[in-house]
Amino acid sequence: MIWIILFLNLLASSTENSSHTYRNEPDILTEETEYVSLQGQKEYYHRDAGKDKCTMPCEMTAKLMRDEKHSMCINLQHTMVSYTRNTRKLIRDLIDEQQKALEFLSSQIMELMAKVNTLSSDVQRSNSDIFSVKPMESHGKDCSDIKETLGVVSPKIPSGIYIIQPENTDVSFEESTSVFCEMDYMEGGWTVIQRRTDGLTDFKRMWSQYLDGFGHLPGEHWLGLRKIFNIVSQRNTRFQLHVSLVSQDDSTAYASYDNFWLEDETKFFAIHLGRYAGSAGDAFRGYDQEQNQDTAPFSTSDVDNDGCSPFCTFADKAVESCSENQNNTGWWFNKCGKANLNGSPLDQDLSIQSHIHWDTWTKNGTLVNIKSVTMKIRRVEIPNLK
Repeated sequence: MIWIILFLNLLASSTENSSHTYRNEPDILTEETEYVSLQGQKEYYHRDAGKDKCTMPCEMTAKLMRDEKHSMCINLQHTMVSYTRNTRKLIRDLIDEQQKALEFLSSQIMELMAKVNTLSSDVQRSNSDIFSVKPMESHGKDCSDIKETLGVVSPKIPSGIYIIQPENTDVSFEESTSVFCEMDYMEGGWTVIQRRTDGLTDFKRMWSQYLDGFGHLPGEHWLGLRKIFNIVSQRNTRFQLHVSLVSQDDSTAYASYDNFWLEDETKFFAIHLGRYAGSAGDAFRGYDQEQNQDTAPFSTSDVDNDGCSPFCTFADKAVESCSENQNNTGWWFNKCGKANLNGSPLDQDLSIQSHIHWDTWTKNGTLVNIKSVTMKIRRVEIPNLK
């Protein structure tokens, strides 16, 4: 019995050892297999390491770089297109705003001009009321004759519009012809032949208009060459010419000539002047003979008698026509000279300043900027001199 038990124990012990042996063998084989596999992989990786490291990563990197460059180019292109569109839109918006601003400014200017014209008309009507728009019933040969005639009745004769009828005038000088008489300046009796005050009357005129006259008698006007000629051509008379000047700072000066007369229309109303007196300088005669406008015929842009043949120099500028050089105004030009009391602003000049020339009136060597001027004539009672 004891032997049987020992045999069974021995048998069980052997079985356990066998089982343990079989149980451990797969682990050993597995480890060996893994070791062999790892060794093979190492040898594989060692064998192909150079190829994997140089070929695959480089190609992938190049592809990535190409893709990135392409993407950057597309993004840059989109950005430039968007920027261009935004810039164009901004420019269009700015142009639209500027156009609207210009249209608004233009409308404001037109409105202002309309107001100025309305105001000018109101001022002219007011002046007309002050200076008697309706000609007074008094008549005479000229303003000097009217003053002498009315002075017998009243010592105080008002300035205003009067009807005159010079001696020896033909029917073209009708009784309805009116002049403005200054009766309160230097003893009165002055017939106004030209007046510039506010620059609202355009003196850029043709020959026919300077012949017959234009403007508004109480304000700015040119009496007309034919009327002036008929007044100063009366028998046994001599007329004094007086030029009154006012500067922009309201200082005054004058130029007076003791004898003033015109030749007839066939001689283009050439001017003749006597002795000068005054504080503004003798601009009619200037400083040398080439500037002397005494005896010069009247000129306009369409009737050129200024002596510039083929050209002359005015203010260091060569010109062919003094009238055209001075904005197509009419005057007694002689190679332009130093005087033009009919000067007008240039077309591009938006100011209403009259651009009156009397270039012998200076202060401290500088030309005085003239604001207004009046040309008037008065009879000098010295018979049989002309």
